[in-house]
Amino acid sequence: MKKHTTRSLRHYKLNEKKKPLHMLTCYDFQTAQLLNETELDMILVGDSLGNVILGYDTTVEVSLETMILFSKAVKKGASEKFVVADLPFGSYSSINKGLDSAVKLFQQSNVEALKLEGAYPHELKLIERLTQIGIPVMGHIGLTPQSVHELGGYYTHGKDEASKNKLMTEAMNLEKAGCFAIVLECVEETLATEITKNLSIPTIGIGSGSKTDGQVLVINDLLHIGKNDPPKFCQPIANLYQEKRKLIENYLKR
Repeated sequence: MKKHTTRSLRHYKLNEKKKPLHMLTCYDFQTAQLLNETELDMILVGDSLGNVILGYDTTVEVSLETMILFSKAVKKGASEKFVVADLPFGSYSSINKGLDSAVKLFQQSNVEALKLEGAYPHELKLIERLTQIGIPVMGHIGLTPQSVHELGGYYTHGKDEASKNKLMTEAMNLEKAGCFAIVLECVEETLATEITKNLSIPTIGIGSGSKTDGQVLVINDLLHIGKNDPPKFCQPIANLYQEKRKLIENYLKR
């Protein structure tokens, strides 16, 4: 499979024979090696590693240094994949800080692009500056986990008229600012479909219905690697937690 570029992703909707885009999270070298051998379109080194790898309650605790460490490991294992890394909480609280953080993460990890949450004016300006200096940016709106405390929890966005108008405006502004794609997390399905139709760049959904241009899932949820049940919008294709437990128990009985 030919490796994606920002050019191919920006032109994705022009392809009449296009297939849905598939994106999975990844946090380690060996899993990255495995994904590198598949037809997967993109890999996200998400700050969700704070939850599924480090055991944090939220992604707020994840540091820039942590993201650099894990992103570098994933990129070494998936040299033939388009890899996106999350800018973590607090690393872009101002434009200057965001520029410094983005350059550091992008340069030291060798990933193809960065992702940041939100579409407030300073974030839009930051995206413009980053793309101007050569750092591709993937946007992210709807449920933004780094803002979970301010939002008041995890829930579907875009249910009322004000929220719908806000999200549509944010999506259009992110495209205008220079994003090559946008993640729509827990956005009401009809609205996610409408946003997808109105943008010329791809939308990557998670918990936002099936009409986005692609889907992203946490690989630990998809394979049910953890003890707890995955979110309702993810239908696991295996239960590796139980399978690994059985294998270890059988080994200990030898």
